[in-house]
Amino acid sequence: MRLSTKGRLAVVAMIDVALHRKVGPISLAVLSRRQRISLSYLEQMFADLRRHGLVASTRGPGGGYGLGREASSITVADILFAVDGPSVESRASAVQPDDLQRCATPELWDSLSRKVVEFLDSVHLQKLVDDQIALGVQMHAEPLKRPEPVRTVVKPSRPNAPNSVFELARFGIAS
Repeated sequence: MRLSTKGRLAVVAMIDVALHRKVGPISLAVLSRRQRISLSYLEQMFADLRRHGLVASTRGPGGGYGLGREASSITVADILFAVDGPSVESRASAVQPDDLQRCATPELWDSLSRKVVEFLDSVHLQKLVDDQIALGVQMHAEPLKRPEPVRTVVKPSRPNAPNSVFELARFGIAS
């Protein structure tokens, strides 16, 4: 199993989705602003997460992403395997005749990899959410909105042209 930045960010994004699951689907734009993760990067990650059934998408206004199944049934290993895939490392377990003088330790690294996977498979998304709540992470009742731009009110001006209807009415010429 590879531990990459993409995997770490996918775990962060999944925690955010799980934290805000009661609000409804969360758009990737909101998630991108809240977690400061590139929108295109999130789109790639969530395509993989959706393919593995970890998130479900909702289309239309108010749409976005929610959990594909209960947070208590999703593990960190599930998330990492979804975005990074299984490790493609393949080692020959037998020592080659030419390598008799070289120390071969693939069993050590294979054992370490198995232990890491076992540990990550024991950590559930719900526990990470509970830990965030215990740390006092603020949950947003509604998705983050961009602040409204300040608009100045401009009064319409009356033209000051002698041949305008307004000028003629002022002099009592037009009725």
